[in-house]
Amino acid sequence: MRASQRARGEDVALVDSLLSADERRRSSGVRFDELRNEQKGLGKLIGKATGDEKAELLQRASRLAADVKAADAEREAADAETQELLLKLGNLVHPEVPVGGEEDFVTLETHGTHRDFAAEGFEPRDHLELGQLLGAIDVERGAKVSGSRFYFLTGVGALLELALVNAAIAQATAAGFIPMLTPALVRPQSMAGTGFLGQAAQDVYHLDKDDLYLVGTSEVPLAAYHMDEIIEAERLPLRYAGFSPCFRREAGSHGKDTRGIFRVHQFDKVEMFSYVLPEDAQAEHQRLLEWEKQWLTSLELPFRVIDVASADLGASAARKFDCEAWIPTQGKYRELTSTSDCTEFQSRRLSIRVREDKKVRPLATLNGTLCAVPRTIVAILENHQQADGSVRVPEVLRPYLGGREVLEPVTR
Repeated sequence: MRASQRARGEDVALVDSLLSADERRRSSGVRFDELRNEQKGLGKLIGKATGDEKAELLQRASRLAADVKAADAEREAADAETQELLLKLGNLVHPEVPVGGEEDFVTLETHGTHRDFAAEGFEPRDHLELGQLLGAIDVERGAKVSGSRFYFLTGVGALLELALVNAAIAQATAAGFIPMLTPALVRPQSMAGTGFLGQAAQDVYHLDKDDLYLVGTSEVPLAAYHMDEIIEAERLPLRYAGFSPCFRREAGSHGKDTRGIFRVHQFDKVEMFSYVLPEDAQAEHQRLLEWEKQWLTSLELPFRVIDVASADLGASAARKFDCEAWIPTQGKYRELTSTSDCTEFQSRRLSIRVREDKKVRPLATLNGTLCAVPRTIVAILENHQQADGSVRVPEVLRPYLGGREVLEPVTR
C-alpha cells in the first residue's frame, strides 16, 4: 500500500496513520470488551449480595459504568478515525501500470490514419465553427443562460446526440448489457463508496439543502445499485449500460479547452458497468476495452489506446485504459473513452458481496465509457468534415438519422 500511494503521488504517511488508528481501534475494543465482561460479572454478584457488601459492590458498579462509557467512546472514536483514514486511501495500483503523472502513459496501440487536409486542398475547421455552420452548437446562448462551459445542441446537433446514444445503447445491448436510465442525484454514501469524495471531491456538485450529489458519471448509481446486497455467483457477470446526464465542476481546468464543447460542466454519457468475480476482473477489463474500440472504429475515427500512468488513475481504479481520438485542429489525440478495473475497492466500501459455494466475499467492479456525447461530437465533426463545411455521417449512425449521409450547413 505504501508503494501504491507513492506511485499515485499521494501521502505515504497516511498508511502509517491508518495502521496506528487501527491498532487503537483494536486495543480499545479489547479494553471495552474486558470492562463489559467485568460489568456483567459484577451484576451477578450484586444480585446475590446483601448489606454492606452489596453497597460496596454498587459503588464499584458505578465507577465501572463510567469506565465502560469512556472505553466505549474511545472505541467509537478510534473506529471513526480508522474509517475516515480508510476512505482517503486509493485502490492498490496494478503492478503493470506505468509509474508517473499525466504525460507518463504508455501507448498500447494505434488505429486508423489521420486525414491529410492539405492534400485535399482545404484547411480544417474546428468543431465549434462547424457546429455553427451546421446550426448544431450554440455556446453563446449557453453562456447567456447558464454561464461558461454550458451550451445548447440545436437542430442536427440534437439529432446527432440522440443518434449517438441510440447507436451506443444498441451496441451495448447486443453485447449483453442491460440498458439503464439512472438517477442524476445520489446520497453521500453512494458517492463516497465509489471513490468520488476523496481527491475528486472538488469536481463534484453538492446540494447542501438536500445533502445530495450530482453525479459526474452514471458509474456512481450503477455501482451503488447493488449496495448492501449479496449476489449469487451464478448471476455473474452482471453488465449494465447506463445513460445519464453528468455534471462536473471542472475544477483546476481554468484556461483549458475553453473554446467549444470539449470540456463542459454538463453532458450526457453512455457508461458500461460490470460486476464480476475478482479473478475474472482483468479479462473483463480487456472486454470493456474491446467494446470501446469497436465503438470508435464504427464511428470511423482514428484513435490510440493508452495505459494510464499511476498518478492519473483516480482513487478507485487499479488500472485504466483510455481511448483517445485524433482531433485534427488540435493536432493531437484527446480522451474520448476510458475503462477502469476497480477490483474490490468499490464493493468493499458499498458492501456488495458474492455468494459462491456457501462462502461470501467481495466482488469486483469495472466501468467503461462507451460514448461521452460532446467529445464524440467534436471528433466526428472534425474528422468527417468536408471542404464546404458539411460533415459526412458515419454509416453506423445513418439509421438513427433517417438515413442522412451528410450534415449540411444551414443559412440563418
